[in-house]
Amino acid sequence: MAASILCRGVPRLQYLPGWRKAAVQAQYLHIKPEFETDDQEEKKRVFPHHELSLQEGYRLHYNPLPYYSACNSAKLCSHADNDEDEQFLSPHAPSFWQQSNHYSVSCSRHLSSAKNTLLDLAFNKVPEPERPPVSPHQRKPVPPDVKVNSRAFLKCRPEYASVTLDLTQRPQPIEWIAVLSILQKVTVLKGRMKPSDVSQCFVELSKLQPDKVPLMRGDQRFIMLLRYSVENLRLFTQLQLLEVLQSFVWLDMPPSHTVLELYEAELSRRANQMDLHQLLLAADLWRCIGRQVPQFLRNLYESVHLNLGQIGVPELVQLLYILGEGRFCPKDLIRPLEQLLMCHLKQLQPEEVGTVCLGLFKSQTSISESAVTHIVDRALSLVTEMSDFAMVNVLKYLRFSYLYHRAWLEAMAHEVPQRAGRMGVKGLMHVALTCSALHYRNDNILTAVAERVPALVPHCRSKDSCKLLWAYGSLGFLPVQSPSFYPSLTEALRQKKAEFQRFPEHLLTGLLGLVFVSQFPEDLLALALSPDFVNIALKCTQLELKKDLFTLDGAVALELPQWTGPRLSCELREEVAEMLWKFAQSDVCQKPEVIEAESALQQLLGGDEFVCKRMILPHTRSIDLEVHLDSAGQPIPVNLPVPELSSTITPVHQGWEKLNTGVTITDELLDQLINTKSSTVLSPRSKPISLHRLRPVENERVFDSVLDLTSDLKKPRNNSGRPDSKSTVKIAVQVSSRNHYCSSSQQLLGLHAMKRRHLQLAGFKVVELSYQEWFPILRKSRAEKLAYLHCKIYDCL
Repeated sequence: MAASILCRGVPRLQYLPGWRKAAVQAQYLHIKPEFETDDQEEKKRVFPHHELSLQEGYRLHYNPLPYYSACNSAKLCSHADNDEDEQFLSPHAPSFWQQSNHYSVSCSRHLSSAKNTLLDLAFNKVPEPERPPVSPHQRKPVPPDVKVNSRAFLKCRPEYASVTLDLTQRPQPIEWIAVLSILQKVTVLKGRMKPSDVSQCFVELSKLQPDKVPLMRGDQRFIMLLRYSVENLRLFTQLQLLEVLQSFVWLDMPPSHTVLELYEAELSRRANQMDLHQLLLAADLWRCIGRQVPQFLRNLYESVHLNLGQIGVPELVQLLYILGEGRFCPKDLIRPLEQLLMCHLKQLQPEEVGTVCLGLFKSQTSISESAVTHIVDRALSLVTEMSDFAMVNVLKYLRFSYLYHRAWLEAMAHEVPQRAGRMGVKGLMHVALTCSALHYRNDNILTAVAERVPALVPHCRSKDSCKLLWAYGSLGFLPVQSPSFYPSLTEALRQKKAEFQRFPEHLLTGLLGLVFVSQFPEDLLALALSPDFVNIALKCTQLELKKDLFTLDGAVALELPQWTGPRLSCELREEVAEMLWKFAQSDVCQKPEVIEAESALQQLLGGDEFVCKRMILPHTRSIDLEVHLDSAGQPIPVNLPVPELSSTITPVHQGWEKLNTGVTITDELLDQLINTKSSTVLSPRSKPISLHRLRPVENERVFDSVLDLTSDLKKPRNNSGRPDSKSTVKIAVQVSSRNHYCSSSQQLLGLHAMKRRHLQLAGFKVVELSYQEWFPILRKSRAEKLAYLHCKIYDCL
């Protein structure tokens, strides 16, 4: 049973006489409840004062951008905290995962602020086409959206009452007649109001019923009271200042109100006079109001270093909550926080663990791998007692930390199918996105989420739909496994077309996920590749969307041969292909396993002219080692002089770089490939080609035969010039890494599965040097490497 304390009826700040004395005490003594034992141990809104950068790497992880909407305090009580910005690839991401990730579908996307999203959409809606009315019996009932309490951790301990405001404990309401009496008092006293009178008036007015608050706020006497509060601002005691600020929460003061700016400045000025509890309470009140107060938070964080001895479990959890809501953690605070977490970890209750993970996730705080592991271990011991919200928060931080915690993920394979039926779409999206980021494919989890999502589509934001499509597409979850999943989300995208004018990255995210599993909604693809949309996408200065557009364009060209819709311009395709090739030259081309494969193939086939390291299909964003054989199995030089090019082929570069980056796919080239595919691709039913020199040898003499084999291959093939292209067998040799696959499986991830299809459509046979086989062989002799490559090339024929 979850160890929690229900803080019902806990007196609030202004009603607890003893609080005035306790509030000024600097020392807090943590008393551990009797039931606690020591037996066991989560794009983005980027604030102006944050300086963030993305590392361009060879990673598969992808983090699309979220929405952000400023919420007032009334919304915070239920679910506003769940609308956090999505994480990005932090420059401080743990090195223990960075070393093993090798590809990013959007490795240079930057997160941007979407502060005024909903407001902008309200004034820029695209009129929807008229639809025939639906009779009542035809309407399908829409289940209510699932709400979560993001502040449920406050119920775990009564000590939270001194550092937070419980939004569920609203003061007892008073009648409108009492409010009029208070406002009349303001008129009578006028300039004779003392600071205590002003604060007491706000406290009493904050008891008004919520539906009457807007009427009272518009009263001129209330506006006069606000003016008096500003005049007395510096005369307020700390307690009176906090009382007025708390009243502003219940009075639903707009976060942008100019009076709040003055209160923020005064609280920041007094920060060094306030104790840790008062600072934490003030930070929580600002959070409840919904106002960003970066200067005040900096003062709070500075005070933490001076009050480490006062920080028990409630203070630590509340501090992490505030860090998360502020979306920032100072670097010099990370190490002390980690030490405090490890010290108090065994005392954390289920909802507190979830809040800790959410705070670390939202603030983009990277702690050590060992610390993350211990936190998830603690979560695992409490997982059956956790709420769905807390469980999802643990998954978010795992995704940010790139920690593959096998035991936790196996527990999710049991928990998620049981919980999916009652979870909301946001939680389900985070479950799927974490599985995708960690390359963890579990069909029990994916099927349970896929069966639940169609019923929640009316509640899907565009980013929810698109991230779900991305996650499932990257994990290779095929449409036949859940017939309603992809169609329902695709239709959801159609309903959100207006939003994509503001957030083009969402549409590209969802379409890439669909293309990975060979789903091509032509109307949405036509929108994404239309000149107007491309211009919008290219104007996203904080995002790099060119590569996403380029990948979609290449996929359409190869998999929709009859496509008559819009395409990217040749200039843009050439620009992106050159950018990708330059990056590949500085990164993947320099990897030891690739260099060794290229060298061994050159020795096997008889020279460097028989192996070309290039991006055969630039839109797939990776390189291959291209090899050509004739019908007799003899190697053919790949790096031939550039012939006279017809208008059907548009090279990307001139000279050598032109060959190394492949060609840009055009409609004419596509027709050429389709017409010649039957002659360039070997039929599986045809008789195997006789390999004169590349023939299999006896197992007991395989290593002895390789050197003789290669020496024979060095002889000139013939003097007839260029071979007949119709009899040429084109082979793409790929050096894979573990990040091309779902963990502990041979299931290719979405981008790489798509690349296989596209190479085959372009007339290539694929030879894979898998990391399970090739990496161990790298430590062996050259003869063994050559023998391995000889067998791989023979087998593909």
